[in-house]
Amino acid sequence: MAMTGPAKTVAQTVSLVFVMGALAWASVPFYDWFCRVTGFGGVTGVSEVAPDDVLDQTIKIRFDGSLNSNMAWTFKPVEREMEVRIGETGLAFYEAYNPTNRPIAGSASYNVTPYQAGGFFNKIQCFCFEEQVLQPGERVQMPVTFYVDPEIVDDRDGKYIHTITLSYTFYEIDLPEGYAAVQDMEQTSGTSLN
Repeated sequence: MAMTGPAKTVAQTVSLVFVMGALAWASVPFYDWFCRVTGFGGVTGVSEVAPDDVLDQTIKIRFDGSLNSNMAWTFKPVEREMEVRIGETGLAFYEAYNPTNRPIAGSASYNVTPYQAGGFFNKIQCFCFEEQVLQPGERVQMPVTFYVDPEIVDDRDGKYIHTITLSYTFYEIDLPEGYAAVQDMEQTSGTSLN
């Protein structure tokens, strides 16, 4: 039995709403995957080891650090810039300090500029891969190990890049369950962390 008139219009409208909802739901993971694969939007790659090929050509890496407006830490790069050979493993440090009287958990988002460099900038290890918890008054130096893929010199746009800026922004997040439980017990008993 074929649908006609209002029933057909309702069925088409419901189908359209369903398709649009499915596309909206799939767009976020698809966009994230696309950015990681292509480096679009300054998203960096992740690698376990640096390439064997290290070029004589160098590139300048600048470091930038900022905080979300609600984050109470101080956060900055230890060194503002360094020059590395393309393909060589670089090591940089960022410093974070919790000046408050409570533990604070943070998570870092990151990107590189120019955005075309994202597909060639690879992190081997980074503090940004996991959440960080700083105790009251704690100051830490957090490492990031990286390299610039030698393929950048053969890329149509990448070969003109001479400086890459790596930027991090820290956001406050909820304390992990274990920290939150200890903090709740201390608030109840009136003691503080040592």
